[in-house]
Amino acid sequence: MNLLQKLIEKNNLTKEEAMAMMSQIMNGSCSTGQMAALLVALKMKGETREEIAAFAEVMRENARRIMPKVDRQRLVDTCGTGGDSSNTFNISTTAAFIAAGAEVKIAKHGNRSVSSSCGSADVLEQLGVKMLEPPNVETCIEKIGIGFMFAPYFHPAMKHVAPVRKELGVRTVFNILGPLTNPAGAQAQILGVFDPLLIPTMADALAKLSTKRALVVHSDGMDEIGLGRTKIAELKNGSVEEYELDGSEFGFKQTEIPKASSKEESARILLDVLHGKNDAAKDVATLNAAGAIYVGGMANSIEQGIGKASDSIDSGNALAKLEQMIKFGDVKNENCLLNLNQNLDKVEK
Repeated sequence: MNLLQKLIEKNNLTKEEAMAMMSQIMNGSCSTGQMAALLVALKMKGETREEIAAFAEVMRENARRIMPKVDRQRLVDTCGTGGDSSNTFNISTTAAFIAAGAEVKIAKHGNRSVSSSCGSADVLEQLGVKMLEPPNVETCIEKIGIGFMFAPYFHPAMKHVAPVRKELGVRTVFNILGPLTNPAGAQAQILGVFDPLLIPTMADALAKLSTKRALVVHSDGMDEIGLGRTKIAELKNGSVEEYELDGSEFGFKQTEIPKASSKEESARILLDVLHGKNDAAKDVATLNAAGAIYVGGMANSIEQGIGKASDSIDSGNALAKLEQMIKFGDVKNENCLLNLNQNLDKVEK
């Protein structure tokens, strides 16, 4: 039985079959018609955890890998699935700088926006951060403690998939594979999902991919830890525990999280948070940074992580990480934060 027929009959693929299917897609031997049929049939059947992990394994094998000289068990990615349509500012990107300011090593993986007003790459470029080739990102992580892996530079095989995804216009398994394919081999992760039903699926997939520590999260339609109730699956020591967390337990008020309708607006909010302004945005970014600090082994609990995240902002360490990252890509940009603030002020006026 060929793979398409098996999927049409709603039979699950073995690990070997799933890897063979993804290999054909990645190496370009699958025609656009075949690829579209496979992706739609898989979606109609429903992807299993085993299939998702197998697909991600092949994508990792086809990525341009980097090996920064850091402890990869404590190297953290804050990449989420996106696609939640909440249009909040870039929370996970802001949290990455805060966690880095708390001495967590960050290998953030991301892309430009597909469905929202501003993706992680969009806001970083607006802030003056250059999109770097893999060897330079490796050095950036080693020297600064944080680096951004722009997905198109690290996953060249995705060029075969992009036209089909665009033409289909519906969610496919690729909408959830990105966060599972960190090219730096980060073994700790805070991963937000657009659908709470994906929480156990993604946590199990991470376990199958030998991730050491992870929080898979969803809160009130957001692929982030929210200020209200958040559903979480925690991966630790090879086992997954599901629970709920409420921001009020840590003194946070449940309030509306600032939205951003443009990359300029998202950049302004991110900068405000790193300057200790905009309480609602700062609170949600602090809580998500605390999750990253926790899985990165720099805190024994999320509560302790909140304290370290707050210190990162108050001390100016989080803002310094952004400044260092901008200068790493543009050494001549001596007054980068001053210039950035002036440029954003002009846009707002």
